[in-house]
Amino acid sequence: MPILLFLIDTSASMNQRTDLGTSYLDIAKGLWRDPASPGDRDMLVYLLPNPPYCIQAGWKENHATFMSELKNLQASGLTTLGQALRSSFDLLNLNRLISGIDNYGQGRNPFFLEPSILITITDGNKLTSTASVQEELHLPLNSPLPGSELTKEPFRWDQRLFALVLRLPGVACTEPEQLGSVPTDESAITQMCEVTGGRSYCVRTQRMLNQCLESLVQKVQSGVVINFEKTGPDPLPVGEDGLMDSSRPSNSFAAQPWHSCHKLIYVRPNSKTGVPVGHWPIPESFWPDQNLPSLPPRTSHPVVRFSCIDCEPMVIDKLPFDKYELEPSPLTQYILERKSPHTCWQVFVTSSGKYNELGYPFGYLKASTTLTCVNLFVMPYNYPVLLPLLDDLFKVHKLKPNLKWRQAFDSYLKTLPPYYLLPLKKALRMMGAPNLISDNLDCGLSYSVISYLKKLSQQVVLVKTNKQKSFALRSAFPYSLV
Repeated sequence: MPILLFLIDTSASMNQRTDLGTSYLDIAKGLWRDPASPGDRDMLVYLLPNPPYCIQAGWKENHATFMSELKNLQASGLTTLGQALRSSFDLLNLNRLISGIDNYGQGRNPFFLEPSILITITDGNKLTSTASVQEELHLPLNSPLPGSELTKEPFRWDQRLFALVLRLPGVACTEPEQLGSVPTDESAITQMCEVTGGRSYCVRTQRMLNQCLESLVQKVQSGVVINFEKTGPDPLPVGEDGLMDSSRPSNSFAAQPWHSCHKLIYVRPNSKTGVPVGHWPIPESFWPDQNLPSLPPRTSHPVVRFSCIDCEPMVIDKLPFDKYELEPSPLTQYILERKSPHTCWQVFVTSSGKYNELGYPFGYLKASTTLTCVNLFVMPYNYPVLLPLLDDLFKVHKLKPNLKWRQAFDSYLKTLPPYYLLPLKKALRMMGAPNLISDNLDCGLSYSVISYLKKLSQQVVLVKTNKQKSFALRSAFPYSLV
């Protein structure tokens, strides 16, 4: 189950009253009416007027503790949202270096995830501190969390921020309520929500609030956010008969909404184990080199570039691949409208290869046969070269390759980032060809980087232990409950 972290604004402006006589803070408290389900992992965070920014109740506490702390919240002081958000993300990230879930320098595995939904409930007023009033939301850059410099942003690709911005009037409105979807808010938190793959809601009525809650329930999905960016020219337009129409202009140079999309890919759990399972990573945006003294910081969301050149989807018997459905977006709509379920668009990560800037394809985007969704297929790196080789290995050479085949396979391995060797060796073993890759696998990282990552894990264990020892409700430590 995803982690749900509730960040409640307890600044003095949350005491303002609605036309029903209830305060905004009362509305925030009233969102929890029923006991949490056994699978829920809820945390409650609230904003204090000055540091420290406390965690009130965490997922290790029972529901009664959660509700008690919620009931006792009072609104006073300033709106210190930036620091509270930073503390919340740090709280969620504390365990990640111990578990190795981010797999720094070794590719990004969508199936290694701890999906988290941060839900902020605020009135959207100006962000205030003892020193100034801020027009924009800024998260502090410095973090006490070891290893925080390995990612450029404070959040990760499986963490999304949503904001319920309460704008309910203090006087009853006499005009009939406009029906429709809930718009985004114009406050400073909206941009931060969108950057993480979430969104804000401008709540003006009780009906809108109920709509938002229903929407948030739908947003609690297991997945990771990816930046999809077009590379190269637009495809030729498709005519009404579903065939390419070269007589119509393609508008390659005009920016279109589908050219760049910042959306989730759903990572479904295995039906038997309840845990996501996968084989292949999304490549890093650099080539691992044993001479690198440190890892370059990665962006939270990988930039996956797609080429609009129609290709044939490639699969061979027994070679595993990973399949992820894309969240609906202008990109999925555009692909589905082309009605071409038997072709695909290859995907790349810039600078992932050693010998070319764009890198080699690691998979493809393809519409489902029924044209109901678009899927990202993740394959072995540079799969257009590997798959014909493996096909020949089994069908032509009968697992007894000649010198020419071995030379071609060795040439392919030189294009492969070192962190692909282990999953490829595992896949070949599953296919019945266990001895094609040496057991002396090289991860591609320098000794100093490997030592640093191990040291970070030990430091985080120490931080976690100290926080747990000093934990008490309303503790001065923002990480007490991890």
